[in-house]
Amino acid sequence: MAGQHVFTYGSLMFPEIWRQVVTGDYRSQVVTLKDYRRFAVSGVSYPGMVAMPGERVTGVLYMDVGPDDLARLDAFEGAEYRRDAVQVTLGSGATLTAGAYVWLDHARLSGASWLPEAFRLREFMAAYVPDSGDSKG
Repeated sequence: MAGQHVFTYGSLMFPEIWRQVVTGDYRSQVVTLKDYRRFAVSGVSYPGMVAMPGERVTGVLYMDVGPDDLARLDAFEGAEYRRDAVQVTLGSGATLTAGAYVWLDHARLSGASWLPEAFRLREFMAAYVPDSGDSKG
C-alpha cells in the first residue's frame, strides 16, 4: 500500500530534523504550493503556513510516507497545525496531492515571512528534538 506524499515548508524541510522524526527512507524533491504563504510565528523559530490567494511557498515534498511515520509527523506538529490535502506543483509543472500542515492560530503569526535561510537549525534541534513531544512546523 502506497503512503501519502507530505509537503514540508519549515523545520521538516531540513533532513537533519526530518530524519529525527520519521523512521522510513523517502524520496524527496523541491516543489511549490500555490495560494499559501509561510509566516514567522511570534516567539518561536518555526513557521506557520496559511491559505493566501496569489502567494506561493517553496518546500520539500516527501513521497509515499507510511502510516506510522504520518502518525509521528502528526504528533510532532501537534495541535497547532492541521494536516490538509493540498495540490503541489513539481518542477515539471505536473501537480500532486500531498498532506501539508496548515497553521491554525492566525493571531500568533508575526506578519513577517519565515525564511529558511535564516532558520537556526542547531538551536531548534536543541529545543525540540529528540523526544520533546512538542510540535514545530
